[in-house]
Amino acid sequence: MHTPKRATHLLRIPATVFAVTALLLSACSSGGAGHNAAASSGAPDTLTSSAVTSSATTGGAGPAGTPGAADPDPASATLQPLAAATPANLAPYYGQKLRWHDCGIPGFDCTTMKAPLDYAHPRSADDLKLVVTRKKAAGPGKRLGSMLVNPGGPGGSAIDYLQYAAVGYPASVTSRYDMVAVDPRGVARSEPVECLSNQQMDTFTEVDTTPDTTAEVDKLVAADKSFDAGCEKRSAALLGHVSTIDSARDMDVLRALLGDQKLTYVGKSYGTFLGATYAGLFPQRVGRLVLDGAMDPSVSSLESSRAQAGGFEVAFDAFAADCVKKSDCPLGTTSVPDAGKRLDAFFRSLDAHPLPTGTSRPLTESLGTTGVISAMYDQSAWPSLRDALTSAEKGKGADLLTLSDSYYERDDSGKYSNLMFANAAVNCLDLPPALSSPADVTHALAAFDKASPHFGTTLAWSSLTCGYWPLPATGRPERIEAKGAAPILVVGTTRDPATPYAWAVSLASQLSSGHLLTYDGDGHTAYARGSSCIDSAVNAYLLSAKLPPPAKKCG
Repeated sequence: MHTPKRATHLLRIPATVFAVTALLLSACSSGGAGHNAAASSGAPDTLTSSAVTSSATTGGAGPAGTPGAADPDPASATLQPLAAATPANLAPYYGQKLRWHDCGIPGFDCTTMKAPLDYAHPRSADDLKLVVTRKKAAGPGKRLGSMLVNPGGPGGSAIDYLQYAAVGYPASVTSRYDMVAVDPRGVARSEPVECLSNQQMDTFTEVDTTPDTTAEVDKLVAADKSFDAGCEKRSAALLGHVSTIDSARDMDVLRALLGDQKLTYVGKSYGTFLGATYAGLFPQRVGRLVLDGAMDPSVSSLESSRAQAGGFEVAFDAFAADCVKKSDCPLGTTSVPDAGKRLDAFFRSLDAHPLPTGTSRPLTESLGTTGVISAMYDQSAWPSLRDALTSAEKGKGADLLTLSDSYYERDDSGKYSNLMFANAAVNCLDLPPALSSPADVTHALAAFDKASPHFGTTLAWSSLTCGYWPLPATGRPERIEAKGAAPILVVGTTRDPATPYAWAVSLASQLSSGHLLTYDGDGHTAYARGSSCIDSAVNAYLLSAKLPPPAKKCG
C-alpha cells in the first residue's frame, strides 16, 4: 500500500451496487461529463487560468481572511462565513437553468452545471462542467425538497454512491426527498484530475513503504515525485482549484439551482468535512445536515495521519479479537497480541518474498498491507480477509491482491478510477503537508509506531506525497463554528478505523449547533449500515428536524 493515508477518508461502497453504478457511469458520461467530454461540447480542452490563488475567502476581516494565511496562533483560527448576498459576478452561475435528461436507468435523471474555475476571478471561458444526478421522491408522503449526498474520499464519486443511497437508505427518507449527487470538481465525471497511466499506477502501488535501505527510501521518494509531477503535467490548470472550499461553494450553487432555500445533506467520512465547510461558509443556508464518520477540521495533516494510524490499529484489534475465537483463524487462536505478531511476520515475509497471484503482478508487502487495511473499513469484509490470509498461508496471493485492487478502485481490466489522483489533489491543497522529507518521516516514526505498531511505519512513509506537491496549500487547520446555523447532527462510531471517534466529539463541540450521536461499534460510519437505533434517530432528524436526546448512544 503506497498511499493509504490518501484514501482513508473514503467510505467504501458495498460491492453489491458496483454493477448498477457502472451503468449510471456510462449513462451520465454520455451527457457531457469529464474533461474530454466537456471539450467536445464547447468547453476548453485546457483551462487557461494558471494563477495559484485562494479560490475563496473565509471572511473579509481578521487574520482568518484567506485560507492558508499565516496566523500567529493557528489553534485559534476559525472558518469565517461568506457574505450572505450572492456577489454580482456569480449571478450567472446561480441563475443558470438545469436541463435534466434520462440517464438510461429507471428513475434517475442526469444534468450538468457550470461552476467557475476560480470563484475569486470567474471567467466563462474557464468554466467547469460538473455532473449531477437525481432520483426524484416518489412518495408516499409530502416531498421535503432535495437531499445531497457525498461518500467521502476526497475523490469518491457521489454519483456512484447515490446508487447505494437510493436503495440502501431507509425508504421513509428516500420517498420524501429528491436524492441528488454531484461529483465534486476534479472527481470522476466532473473534470477529473489525472496523474498517471494505469501501468504507472501499478508500479506506484507496489513501491515499498517500509523502506529498510537508502536505496529503498530513494525509490519511494522518486515514486512520490513522479506521481506529483504527473498530476502537474496532466492537470496543471485545475490543481489550484479543487479545494474543499471550492466544492462547498459548488454545492451552494447547486442548492440554489435545485430550488431549495436551505441545504439538506448527508456526508460520510470526508463528506463531513465538506458539509461542515459548507456550514461554516453559509450558516444561514443550513437546513438538515448529517455528518457521519466525522473529520476534525482543526487538526493538522500530521495529527490526522497519526490519529488515523491509531484508528486502523483499533480496527485490527477488533478484527483479531473476532478471528482468534475461530478454529481456522489464519492468525492463530491464542490472543490478539499473538495475532498481531503473526501479521507482522507475514508482512516481513512478503517484503522478502512476494507471493504469486496468477497474474504478472506479485503480492508485495505494500499491496498485502493495503489488502488488510481495506477490510478494516467494514466488519462485513472480515470473512474475506480471513480467507485471503488463509490463502496467503498456502502461498497464494490473489485474494489479498483483489482486496488491494478494490481499495485503489482498479478494475479487472487494469484500469484505475481517478480516486487516488483527486484524493491527493484535494488533500494537498486543503492542508500543508504532514511530512516533507525522509528526515521528517524518520523523526515521526516513533510516534506513528506507538499509535499503530502494525501499520504505523507504512502510514508514516505514505504521508510524504504532499511534501513534493507542485502547489502550496491554500488551506490550514481551522475550527468550524457555523454560528447561526440550524442544528447539525454529527454521528461518530467508537471503533471507526478511518475517522476516530474523538474527531466526531470535537466537531460536534466546535459547531455552535452541533449535536453528537454515538454508535458503539465497528466499521466506518454508521447511518444506513444496519443499526436500527442509529437509523431511527437520523431518520427522525431528516424527516421532522427532531434531534436525539443529548449523549444518545446506540449499541
